Amino acid sequence: MSASPHRIGLVLGSGSARGWAHFGVIRALAAAGIRPDLVAGTSIGALVGAAYALGMLDPFEEWVRSLTGRDVVRFLDVDPRSGGLIKGERLMAALRADASRRPIEELALPFAAVATDLRTGEEIWLRNGPAIDAVRASIALPGLFPPVERDGRLLVDGGLVNPVPVSLARAMGAQAVIAVDLSSDMVGSFLRRHAPRPVPSPMEVFVSSMQVMQVRIARNRIAADPPNVLVAPRVSQLGLLDFHRAAEAIDEGRHAVERVAAQLQELVASQGFEPRTNGL
Repeated sequence: MSASPHRIGLVLGSGSARGWAHFGVIRALAAAGIRPDLVAGTSIGALVGAAYALGMLDPFEEWVRSLTGRDVVRFLDVDPRSGGLIKGERLMAALRADASRRPIEELALPFAAVATDLRTGEEIWLRNGPAIDAVRASIALPGLFPPVERDGRLLVDGGLVNPVPVSLARAMGAQAVIAVDLSSDMVGSFLRRHAPRPVPSPMEVFVSSMQVMQVRIARNRIAADPPNVLVAPRVSQLGLLDFHRAAEAIDEGRHAVERVAAQLQELVASQGFEPRTNGL
């Protein structure tokens, strides 16, 4: 089958454990005959996007689905001296079994990740070097994972500046963008899940405030640079570290694509894309 005359960019947004929904999105798009030509991700979206670009989506999803609550606890190698509550070495060791150190610039499927310069607040696009290193910087959620030093910069989670990096995908050459926003139903979700007292606890206030900030940033960025199709999984029931609840997140990713099936069909028809079904 001939190559598509246009380039489809897939954008995978930030959202911690809710990001396992990205697997379902990718699977549902493939079932519809839509295979992106490039992928850009932030935070957990960078992690899943890297596995996709490396051609390792299947084994990585299998590992993700096997996680239990006990497994997640074992990954929490607490070390406040590292600059985060979780040092992250155990998690990275597990990921290295599924993701190689191949340079991003040599991948068959173009890939890039977003990080934030902690000193300047700049948005940093990671488009070269080992994929796993870019992922590590992009997922470095402040206070949870330690910052990553790279090229004289101290990098943290890209979701602080660009939770749904449509702009990066367009800079990579995407002529049409399908973006996944994991924050569409997040405002107030922490308080709803924890059935708070009339006066919320300091932690409840902090987490909910962070959610409001993330949602506002995502909405502003999307409004300024809207994707052609926005996929919005409803995953607010999942907590920050509910990585062991992959099945329900993945299922909701599939459902989210089904809800925008008509828009995807219109995109394919209007832009002249050729549906491709030869694998992921």
